[in-house]
Amino acid sequence: MPNIKSAKKRVLVSQTKAAQNKAAKSALKTELKKFDAAVAEGNRSEADVAYKVAVKAVDQAAAKGLLHKNNAANKKSSMTIKLNKLA
Repeated sequence: MPNIKSAKKRVLVSQTKAAQNKAAKSALKTELKKFDAAVAEGNRSEADVAYKVAVKAVDQAAAKGLLHKNNAANKKSSMTIKLNKLA
């Protein structure tokens, strides 16, 4: 445990940020799972809605730095391919 006041503050801030990042990543994974579930059902209209929400979530995660921009692009591309195979 740190003794210096500023180091103690950094520990608290880093714990808070880690919790925020964990929650955001969990929410992102939930949206991706909802899209995958809609595709697995074969429900095109539900998949369209889930696709838009998931793409927005991926973009926001990339903007926050939770995902690398290429990883985000890869996720969006694979989702688009899955959605187009439904038609």
